[in-house]
Amino acid sequence: MNHCSTVEERIHMISQIMAQPSHGLVSQLSRTHQVARQTLYRWSATGRQALEEALGKPVVPIKQTATVPTLVLNLLIETHASYRGIQSCLRNMHGIDLSLGTIAGIIKEAGQRAQNWLEHQRAATPRPLALDEQYSSQRGKAYLNVIDVHSGQVWATVPPVEVDGDSWTLVLWYLQEQGVSRLSTVSDGGRAIQQAVSQVQGDEDHQRDVWHLFHVAAQVQGRLDRAVKTEQDRLVDRERQAQREAQGERIRGRRPKATLSKQKALLAQVSSVADGVRYLCQELHTLLEVVVPWFDPSVAWLNSDQRQGQMTTLLDLLDELAPKAPAGLQGQIQMLSRQIRLAVPHTLLFARRLDAIQEQASRALGPEAVALLAWAWLRRAILAPTSEQLLQGIDPSWRAVASDLLLAWDQAVRASSAVENWHSIVRPHLAVHRKLSAGFLALLALWQNHRIAPRGLHEGLSPLQRTGSTSSDTTWLAALGYSALAA
Repeated sequence: MNHCSTVEERIHMISQIMAQPSHGLVSQLSRTHQVARQTLYRWSATGRQALEEALGKPVVPIKQTATVPTLVLNLLIETHASYRGIQSCLRNMHGIDLSLGTIAGIIKEAGQRAQNWLEHQRAATPRPLALDEQYSSQRGKAYLNVIDVHSGQVWATVPPVEVDGDSWTLVLWYLQEQGVSRLSTVSDGGRAIQQAVSQVQGDEDHQRDVWHLFHVAAQVQGRLDRAVKTEQDRLVDRERQAQREAQGERIRGRRPKATLSKQKALLAQVSSVADGVRYLCQELHTLLEVVVPWFDPSVAWLNSDQRQGQMTTLLDLLDELAPKAPAGLQGQIQMLSRQIRLAVPHTLLFARRLDAIQEQASRALGPEAVALLAWAWLRRAILAPTSEQLLQGIDPSWRAVASDLLLAWDQAVRASSAVENWHSIVRPHLAVHRKLSAGFLALLALWQNHRIAPRGLHEGLSPLQRTGSTSSDTTWLAALGYSALAA
């Protein structure tokens, strides 16, 4: 809308605003000249643009080794940038003006290439797979992900679909057609995954994740500890009131429901229950370790049947503690007992797979030697970072058998942590884009599969290299077909 002010007045106002104005200048000009603040800001932006065009806009030279698609894709994946963020970075850092449509077209084409690459993934050997859902903003729908347990390679990632057995069955069938052979599967025990696994391969090879049980146990323990703290605070208040009563002072506020002796008895009872549950949770952690040395001449380590017996005893003790807990916490302990009882058959599956090789090593070396190896392996973070280095400190006559045993312990699958790590990679992109397409997920999976670990036990290796892939592409951009120089 045109304003009645003259050109000279507008130039005067714009020059004041552009020359680092003091606080409140725009408001003052707006009142003096009867011009809306938005109009003043629009005039100043027009004036700034005219000055840049007149004096020459600085342009950052583009590096010859970088092409526009590689810049766009690197900003998209490496920096979690939005489309508008990519547009702004290219303009400010490289002097490249791209429309949002062009950026979307580059990403769409790269996504199609990435999908084609993922469809041709192959596994030379049967692989242990971690399965899990990552819920989206759409009610009842989630991203379905299948990750290699040992290497972290992404085998399948699906945009939001209904979380049910049919969706997961289609994903598992897709992997079969692709040629990915399952050695075993592991998940958090979701009903949809269990239905699909039971239909496709049977439940006998499906491991229940142990960390979800530990999480439930930690939640119950935390509630018990808070109950103990509450009763301790009440006891302190009751002792203070009892002291005032003894001195003949007037007691203000509501009178306590329990006497001092009853409050002490209640605190002792709640503390006893909390300590008992804490001890049983520690035993649960011990029994679900990869190997449980026993240091007994008759029982050097616990096999799966012995662990099952110990778990039964643990659950019986937990059931005995429930009635002793306060009324509000009895249901929590009963829920924990029920969760463990339902999960035990599939939670101990990894231990059943180790029974044969542990028994074979016991016949070859003796049960005491296997128990010693188990003790050292559980403390490998202190004794040696890797099993290969741990073998160097073992009697040479033991190494052949010990090597197979340590390898079996290293590769025991009892948790779905690999798929949780993948969720942590996807989550920042979800926060930026709200919803990820199949092409975007494929791009992200391709980047993850070629990403070199900067530190840790797998330093210098990518998931593809840890899986044993023979792919000649060393970078994810090269796998997409972009020039190696640009990548």
